[in-house]
Amino acid sequence: MEDDAPVIYGLEFQARALTSQTAESDAIRFLVGTQSLKFDNQIHIIDFDDENNIISKSVLLHQAGEIWHISASPADKAVLSTCYNKTSESRVVTCGAVWRMPPEWESGSHESPDDPHNSHNPQNLELLCHLDNSAHGNASSVLWEPMGDGKRVISLADNHALLWDLTESSTQATISSSATLEGKGQLKFTSGKWSPHHNCTQLATANDTAIRGWDLRTMSQIYCIENAHGQLVRDLDFNPNKQYYLASCGDDCKVKFWDVRNINEPVKSLEEHSHWVWSVRYNHSHDQLVLTGSSDSRVILSNMVSISSEPFGHLVDDDDLSDGEDNHQDEKSKEPLQDSIISTYEEHEDSVYAVEWSSADPWLFASLSYDGRLVINRVPRALKYHILL
Repeated sequence: MEDDAPVIYGLEFQARALTSQTAESDAIRFLVGTQSLKFDNQIHIIDFDDENNIISKSVLLHQAGEIWHISASPADKAVLSTCYNKTSESRVVTCGAVWRMPPEWESGSHESPDDPHNSHNPQNLELLCHLDNSAHGNASSVLWEPMGDGKRVISLADNHALLWDLTESSTQATISSSATLEGKGQLKFTSGKWSPHHNCTQLATANDTAIRGWDLRTMSQIYCIENAHGQLVRDLDFNPNKQYYLASCGDDCKVKFWDVRNINEPVKSLEEHSHWVWSVRYNHSHDQLVLTGSSDSRVILSNMVSISSEPFGHLVDDDDLSDGEDNHQDEKSKEPLQDSIISTYEEHEDSVYAVEWSSADPWLFASLSYDGRLVINRVPRALKYHILL
């Protein structure tokens, strides 16, 4: 059973910002933001035709500055947010903003990447509102409320977490509450994740080597994992099926899995990368599948089945089994399956800053390295059938 080859797309600029289009559940679509100091920056809308293994793209101009972070609205597929650099009074500041794609981008204006005329007069994004936080410092990321109506976002700016309410048209944002990181030295949030559990009332943030949990109703800290990693924590993700489970990765080359009810030590720790780990993502449907990307230029797909929501594999109700299948089911359910590294992907030649699962196809994912190479890969078929059958 041969697996499909990876599909590679090259941007002409360096890039580190990647997201899947969360509100799109039919088309496989990723958004990539570029980092160019000389030229106008761009957002590439990458559509993947799964049947024919073909990528098509649209390019939108993001003239505001180089993009450090991008995220898509969970409710409106034309709306996205970016964090970008701009020069103000001879110093560089990082701002957050919410944008709308022009209406034409969806009307079949996609071109194949090989088309020589594919970069003629790209359109501008329409600015909906600034998440104007000049009083609060530099924005490192903007997080949308999971499964929300696209009207609540959190921006992390230096040592502030700001909860914004957007108006119906998203053209105005007001801060409804905020939390501040207190302590010695220059504290700064490096990343955060809005939990899809507990009615979306919890946020996890990383700063330096610590991971903190916050209750968004009171904007107070609910847990703190000091020294979660030996060096800087780079990224976090919540298990979509187990409400207390959280994954983290960092500059100590490790990926750790936590149960936030018991923060003294991780439930599990992986050390498969040989350099900083920049990104960790749980699969949205099958939480045993965990992706990581690192500046060792590799993407690793792990099967963390022992700490997943299905540690014994996919169990079938007894009623569904015919007599002949009973014995086989008994054998299968006796012992938990073993954790393993499924695959290491080495199509990148530069630091992999972002990995993302597709919102439309649970077996497909994209990774982005700093040289502007986007690689689309699939979970190996044998494993896919093993999980499903």
